[in-house]
Amino acid sequence: MTAVRVTARSSLPRVVALIGGLLCATTACAGEGPSTRAAEHGTAWQEPAAYTYMLNSTEGERALIGTFRVTVRDGKVAKAVGLDEESRRVVRRSPGIVPTIGGLLKELEQARQDDADTAEARYAADGHPLRITLDQDENAVDDEARYVISAYEPATAS
Repeated sequence: MTAVRVTARSSLPRVVALIGGLLCATTACAGEGPSTRAAEHGTAWQEPAAYTYMLNSTEGERALIGTFRVTVRDGKVAKAVGLDEESRRVVRRSPGIVPTIGGLLKELEQARQDDADTAEARYAADGHPLRITLDQDENAVDDEARYVISAYEPATAS
């Protein structure tokens, strides 16, 4: 006669498989939301020649402070509108100081080349930056810059 041994089945393999599946799904969806490393993973956002965006520039003792609505045409800022008192003052005194998104990315790259203590960006799914945070020297006062980019809209072809 053959002996049959009854053992309780462990649910551990099913739990491990479920966790693994969830991790894979989460990783797959990560490309759809904001990413801090989009540019490092080959996201090839190309700055269009024409677009609009909102820029909120804060922190540090710098001329570029405030919230701006920016229109870019032919790769250059065609119009910058200050949306608060600080930004209206900037536009009146130094209208050329308001950058394109490409200009902000160049500033980020320069900070990285200069080995800044903080030179970070967070990117949208299409690869354009949503937030850029810079701090040349964490021990220095007022050298920080934080840029929040919103309402980005590439211009439609006419």
